[in-house]
Amino acid sequence: METKYKVILFYKFVDIADPKKLMKEQRELCEALGLKGRMLIAEEGVNGTLEGTEENIEKYKRVLNDLKIFEDIKFKESEGNGKAFTKLQITVKKEVVTLGAGKFDVKEETAPELTAEELHNLYEQNEDFVILDLRNDFEIEVGRMEKTVHPNLQNFRDLPQKIEEIKNLKAKKVVAVCTGGIRCEKATCLLKQEGFENIYQLKDGLHTYIQKFPGAHFKGSLFVFDNRMTTPVVDTPAREIIGRCLYCTAPSESFASDDSLRPSRKLICCDNCFSSHSATLRRCTPR
Repeated sequence: METKYKVILFYKFVDIADPKKLMKEQRELCEALGLKGRMLIAEEGVNGTLEGTEENIEKYKRVLNDLKIFEDIKFKESEGNGKAFTKLQITVKKEVVTLGAGKFDVKEETAPELTAEELHNLYEQNEDFVILDLRNDFEIEVGRMEKTVHPNLQNFRDLPQKIEEIKNLKAKKVVAVCTGGIRCEKATCLLKQEGFENIYQLKDGLHTYIQKFPGAHFKGSLFVFDNRMTTPVVDTPAREIIGRCLYCTAPSESFASDDSLRPSRKLICCDNCFSSHSATLRRCTPR
């Protein structure tokens, strides 16, 4: 019988009294269940992506939900292949998602949420709004919502320096989006402070929207920070590949790293062009 794997993405902003203690407990739990992936733990909460067999992922979810502070944590799930990660890495950081804009009371300061259904209705009713995509630029190139505006972030932490460039959006209805929701929760705290008054965020991120409305107003594939690189989340026959090779513009969802730049940058590169530029490019390697 074929072993089936699952990848889970999860986070929660919650006060962690002893991040190092939780790190030790989580490492022991994940190792006992044979899970691999990454988890960041800070005083402000947790942020993780893990892969394991379907059975052991379900066991992990039950154990985490038994902890009172995580009893309502939301898991986003997708099909794994057993190779999404090569190791387990759990670390303590200052922030579970690095913005570098100071401390926020995320529960109180974050923007109101729109569910996937509510966002879908905005499209269907042809309402006047824009999508502010808070992911990195290379993530957006391979998949994005219709009506997307993005601030050309090389890294999420660049957002504070990009506020001036997107100030024209302050007069519009803005819906912030990201992969699973964590970047939006923190970023909209900053954007509200900077005068974005009519701003919302997509609850549970693009992953959830794609699951509920496959083939609708999200085009392409969802970039993921593991060895899969992209996932359709829900594959449909009509799925459109919108990623384009940087060199020849052919449709592609294959990523390479350009080591001629510092820091190295991810870019979309088809197999033919990769062969021609292999002196400066390398395929994104397993982690």
